[in-house]
Amino acid sequence: MVELVGDPGLALHLLAWILAGSALGTLSGLVPGLHANNFALLLAGIAPAVPGPPLFVGAGMLAAGVVHTFLNAVPAMALGVPDAEMAVTALPGHRMVLAGRGYEAIRLSALGSLLAVLVAIPLAVPITWGVTAAYPTIRSNLSVLLAAIVVALIASERTWRGRAGGALSFTLAALLGAATLDLSPDAPLEAGGTLAPLFAGLFGAPVLIDAIRGSGIPPQESATIAMPRWLVGATAVAGAVAGAVVGYLPGISAAIAAVAVLVFVPGDAGDRGYIVATSGVDTANTIFALFALLAIGQPRTGVMVAFENVGAPLELPVLLSGVLIAGVIGFVVVITAGDAYLELVGQTEYWKISAAVLGLLVVLSYLFTGLLGILVFVVAAAIGMVPVRLRARRVHLMGVLIGPLMLGV
Repeated sequence: MVELVGDPGLALHLLAWILAGSALGTLSGLVPGLHANNFALLLAGIAPAVPGPPLFVGAGMLAAGVVHTFLNAVPAMALGVPDAEMAVTALPGHRMVLAGRGYEAIRLSALGSLLAVLVAIPLAVPITWGVTAAYPTIRSNLSVLLAAIVVALIASERTWRGRAGGALSFTLAALLGAATLDLSPDAPLEAGGTLAPLFAGLFGAPVLIDAIRGSGIPPQESATIAMPRWLVGATAVAGAVAGAVVGYLPGISAAIAAVAVLVFVPGDAGDRGYIVATSGVDTANTIFALFALLAIGQPRTGVMVAFENVGAPLELPVLLSGVLIAGVIGFVVVITAGDAYLELVGQTEYWKISAAVLGLLVVLSYLFTGLLGILVFVVAAAIGMVPVRLRARRVHLMGVLIGPLMLGV
């Protein structure tokens, strides 16, 4: 870090990598159905061929991962196609867009992510110390802990129909995950296996299928945030802290952590709270995953797997500086690009967009997992319709990851 400060040329070189990573994160975040893990592993495949110090390449990867967590909320809101981390945001965000509050929803997501960066960096060391101390106990009782989380999620549904739908959705998704997660089919791109078709089918396709018969996106109203500032801050801070849990525990997504966060946040956060909390968890997870790699030597995200693959050193001052810069960039870009994204989608016949995006998801499924990926996508889409039709939260579909972990598959 001292060398960077003393050498402006070296600092500019690092900044160039951070800016390049931020540009890639913007692109990946705005492509519906492109999961962060697939994107990170694509980066890992390309990075060794790119000339540059491993530390700078790693900083660029982290910047891409951080900015991706800012931008991936946009297709979740405009098109209803989230990646795994934004699964719980898709429905509340979509509802706000359909109510003409899309600009507000984008700003809530941007605030949740930016505040998470500002909170997670200073809290990373003490939280990591505490979680690391408890990690052996957590790891040895992981199946019990995950089972308790599943029961709590199902019990939190407001109706018996919703609870039954949640239980059925979790079971079907868990069986699908057990059958497909470990598959390594031949495909044009080797970038993350079956995650892309699984999450595109479970969380994206059902919204798009229903949207074909919908009336599209209405004109959007004021961007004024109708949520008390203190509640935005409290929800974002709670989301940032929950990001530590996501960073250390396998199978616990931002969607699940956000549901838990809102139980402890005072006031009626509603859909706005979901968006702030999930964005906070998602972005903070990128930071805590870096510390998890340092503390327990295990990469918990696709970005950190890619980071390890390029042999980047864990120079925290440099890397955290890059994360902070990427957070500011992501905040600015998500507001400007998000508004334009909504306007573009609003000016186009929605059934055409839905059909085109469904086609894109099929193409991505094929690129990442070949013909088998298309079959996985279709089956996942059918299972993804279950909670929608039974009026249960779609977060139960995260059983695709939790179920196999519980069973040790």
